[in-house]
Amino acid sequence: MRSTAAALPVRHALPALHAALAERGAAVLAAPPGTGKTTLVPLALAGLLPPRGHTAADPDGPVNGRADRGPDGSGDGGKVLVLEPRRLAARAAARRMAWLLGERVGARVGLTVRGEHRPGSRVEVVTTGVVLQRLQNDPELADVGTVILDECHERHLDADTALAFLLDVRETLRPGLRLVAASATADTGPWARLLGGPDARPAPVVETDAALHPVQAVWAPPERPVAPPHGTRVDPALLAHVAATVRRALAEHAGPGPNDVLCFLPGVGEIARVAGMLGGVPADVLQVHGRAPAAVQDAVLAPGERRRVVLATSVAESSLTVPGVRIVVDSGLAREPRTDHARGLGALTTVRASRAAAEQRAGRAGREAPGVVYRCWSEAEHQRLPPRPRPEIELADLTGFALQAACWGDPDAARLALPDKPPAAAMDAARSTLLALGALSPGGRVTGRGRRLARVGVHPRLARALLDGSAEVGARTAAQVVALLSEPPPRAAGDDLTAAWRSLRRNGPPADAHAARWRDEARRLESALSAVAHSSKPAAEPGAGASDDARAGTVVALAFPERVARARAGSGYLMASGTGAVLADGSALAAARPEWLAVASADRPAGAASARIRQAVVIGEDVARLAAAPLLARTEEVAWRNGDVAARQVETLGAIELNERPLPAADPSLVRAALRDGLRAEGLGLLTWTRAATALRERLAFCRDALGDPWPAVDDGALLDHVPAWLDAAGARRRADLRRVDVAAALRGLLPWECAARLDEMAPERVEVPSGSKVRVDYSGDRPVLAVKLQELFGWDAAPRLAGGRVPLVVHLLSPAGRPAAVTADLASFWREGYRAVRADLRGRYPRHPWPEDPARSPATRRLNPRRP
Repeated sequence: MRSTAAALPVRHALPALHAALAERGAAVLAAPPGTGKTTLVPLALAGLLPPRGHTAADPDGPVNGRADRGPDGSGDGGKVLVLEPRRLAARAAARRMAWLLGERVGARVGLTVRGEHRPGSRVEVVTTGVVLQRLQNDPELADVGTVILDECHERHLDADTALAFLLDVRETLRPGLRLVAASATADTGPWARLLGGPDARPAPVVETDAALHPVQAVWAPPERPVAPPHGTRVDPALLAHVAATVRRALAEHAGPGPNDVLCFLPGVGEIARVAGMLGGVPADVLQVHGRAPAAVQDAVLAPGERRRVVLATSVAESSLTVPGVRIVVDSGLAREPRTDHARGLGALTTVRASRAAAEQRAGRAGREAPGVVYRCWSEAEHQRLPPRPRPEIELADLTGFALQAACWGDPDAARLALPDKPPAAAMDAARSTLLALGALSPGGRVTGRGRRLARVGVHPRLARALLDGSAEVGARTAAQVVALLSEPPPRAAGDDLTAAWRSLRRNGPPADAHAARWRDEARRLESALSAVAHSSKPAAEPGAGASDDARAGTVVALAFPERVARARAGSGYLMASGTGAVLADGSALAAARPEWLAVASADRPAGAASARIRQAVVIGEDVARLAAAPLLARTEEVAWRNGDVAARQVETLGAIELNERPLPAADPSLVRAALRDGLRAEGLGLLTWTRAATALRERLAFCRDALGDPWPAVDDGALLDHVPAWLDAAGARRRADLRRVDVAAALRGLLPWECAARLDEMAPERVEVPSGSKVRVDYSGDRPVLAVKLQELFGWDAAPRLAGGRVPLVVHLLSPAGRPAAVTADLASFWREGYRAVRADLRGRYPRHPWPEDPARSPATRRLNPRRP
């Protein structure tokens, strides 16, 4: 055993951890980064640590086969399985443990990640995705005695799922299976409760004090404000400031000894841009991320001879220990997944890192000696940061999780002991996708096809493309294209996925890390296809007649049928999902402007009207029809278009209209619905409103307002409910036919018989006045109005009240010329108080009309005064 292991702080916590596992079989280990929890604890629980005082060369030490056993006899309970959330972290942990034992990976310490399998005899480091596959195939994990879930605080979806499955296994199949949740934070309460078991007692928590040295915080915000992150875009001014801060840190801490710089950036693109800005610095600039070549990863994880600047994503927060670091430069940014479940679009988005992440990053500077962290934001901004990152289950596409849960026998994930329950809307969207893929039955249970999709080890959409695509384009082609979809090429490869595929095929020996990973994954997928192909029908590789675009496009469209897109008449594309899309600036595909695309990758920037196509393949309509066949539909469409009824038969591919033809004999119910839509859109004025019909509607509206039920409502909304019957009666099938509707008769048809009998009583059309004239009542306003010449009302002390005496008539008194002279609802009062002023004003202008001094006792008349002889 290397001497460095004895100095790791976690060694002091091992007796307590052994005791907790002996008593409860589960424990939570809280050990900050750098304390040895990832490398020393698995060796200890596997019995591979020598007793204190022994060395690796001691004949009683583990190199010669005798294992150190803890108080519980650890080492007798089977292999120790270490779960890591990332391949990079898994490889680093396995290499480090093997190095501590003086061995190569694959002896006592093994490694299994996607595309690499070197199982060890005592310890095996695996990614959480791999262990999910293993649990589905062998839930008992018969050869495993202890499972350590490392970095559980990072809250990756696969890690949360694996923990839930393991808790289920421990409760139902393997009560003796020991579980350790290892966290780099002190927030252990939720994990202790989850691991506590059915007796509701929290699992023991074993804490390790950090061996951290003090870290000085230097607040280094940009001099001028920078734009906040938007989607995946980061303001170039901020990246320039980060590069300048790295240069500043190098200059301010240029003394002898290890003083490497670790700089945190949100993604691979930002790392590359900042690396380009650091030309000429007195240090080696290394880039570490999930896609970095193995040689670079090894160089980062080993002490360097020269000073180094390590540009890293959040993978270096807690999963990796980079030796020699004394300085951290933190951009303050991170990447999180975002999923638009309604449109089936997902993407990473740049967010402000949480305070917990900032503390984790800062701690990297104090692992081996006092250090300093340069934070590219202000202290005031720091207080406004979210306290911790959101768990992935709240943000991600849950299709793969839903399939795992269904294969486990819990399609709703209701019984799984998850730290956080999955959002209902995201689960509904995931189950809908799985139902469309044939992975679930209508009742929600996993199908045989669903189990085969799950065994492939990629997203269910890609697994579907592999299985079904192999029958169309051949196993090798399907595997190669799916491998390219599972790990997209670098952005520099452009948006033409077929061109990227050709380039990878031409390169012969792996030209770079991405090409090597692509080849490994393609081989793995081809092998996986062979394992499940008994239920599918792989085709022989097609001959030269099939173009690369047709073959790649078929696979892409099978994976994402709702993203098949057709060019719009103006610009851009319409996806089968109904989402508009545009090619990005500088697109290699834009020049040819193909009519059809199979979109492999797209996102929708915040606030954008259309999705942005990141990668796609040119296809023809035949490929679109084949791959997205479940979306094909033929419908009879009868709708109100351009001011009239349009009837046609339409063939669609989702939201994309393929072709149409006239429909001569449309369903009458659809015609009625279209006419009603037209009336709703353009108004009831499309009907013929005679004066009588208008007056009747106004009378009925008055009765409804004054008397309520059973008088019918005659507002536009209410009448539209009755329109279908009116249209039937008139035999209407187009706009011109609407003029034939007898609106007055239709309105009378709405009246119950008791209302029809009393209509003239409640709302008379005309009222007889003292002169004998029958004057029409105007019901168009808020109150009914009787407009009549003043002389015709002499002797009338009160106008009649309508609606059974509830509503008084408002009387508009007119001059002999028919112009308004006065308005009153109380004639008796008008004769006493208002008439005198009107008489004085009008008698000079109309001398031939009677203007008696006492109109209340004078006879009403329609005539003039007789002429004097």
